[in-house]
Amino acid sequence: MSRSAFLSHTAPDCPATLIAQATNGPIPRVAIARAGSELPMMAAKDATEAKIMKPIFVGEADAINAEAKKLSWDISKFTIHDTDGEAEAANRAAQLCGTGEADVLMKGHLHTDMFMKGVLIRDNELRTANRLVHVFHITPPGRDEPLLISDAAVNVTPDIKTRQACTQAVVDIAIARGIERPKVAFLSATEAAIPSVPSSIEAQELRDWAKAKIKGADFSGPLAMDLILSQDAAATKGLTNDLVAGQADCIVVPDIVSGNAIFKSLVYIGGGCAGGVVMGAKVPVLLTSRADPPAARLASAALAAILSRN
Repeated sequence: MSRSAFLSHTAPDCPATLIAQATNGPIPRVAIARAGSELPMMAAKDATEAKIMKPIFVGEADAINAEAKKLSWDISKFTIHDTDGEAEAANRAAQLCGTGEADVLMKGHLHTDMFMKGVLIRDNELRTANRLVHVFHITPPGRDEPLLISDAAVNVTPDIKTRQACTQAVVDIAIARGIERPKVAFLSATEAAIPSVPSSIEAQELRDWAKAKIKGADFSGPLAMDLILSQDAAATKGLTNDLVAGQADCIVVPDIVSGNAIFKSLVYIGGGCAGGVVMGAKVPVLLTSRADPPAARLASAALAAILSRN
């Protein structure tokens, strides 16, 4: 059997309700670091046409104009900041956000470490006291209700403090998306806290911290993945009184490997549409990937537009 038989061949759709919410307010100014390449320019064009982005192009002006011409896109009314190379583009785009000239920072054609360095340099004025955490907003085919996952892209082995920041971030995004009382699960491989599974002990610690510190949400953990997603599994395990089991809106994962595996399974096997955003800086930060389909790029831009108003 071909392993591709497990893969979904359904093209992801960006939820209409996400776009509708993103258009219901001011259109954010988005500084695109090193924009002069096919994929970031296509993403910017789609988001601009959807009325969820006012692009500010940062990068080599000749390349930006050439890519716009390929797309038959008149960008004469938008600002271009002509820079040379990755480092200068990353810093200029971050500075625009840090000084309030842009509302969202977006990665274009440059390495992620160079892009994030621009966020972290204190002179660019994007840093806050908060930790940087990434959140994926994933919707299944034909549905609008998201599942939020943190952190599957930035923090490799997050400590407890970082996962506390992840917990606050998923709650904030869920509420911004209209979920009145988010249900947050802390992932492990078991529903019992046992010393031989360290993530289960930490999940219990995080659950207790969240219940004491974060209002307006429900928390449960440790929970294995089946108990997070399946009400039948939760009932079988006797968790019918658990407010989160089988109906979680958000998952806080113990490390980037588990988070990345869940995210990619939901996308490549489940056919989900995954938008993502980095929280913790002065503005929402978009980490685009060459592997992202157009719907995912549009979902990320829409999510950033919503969060830029909070």
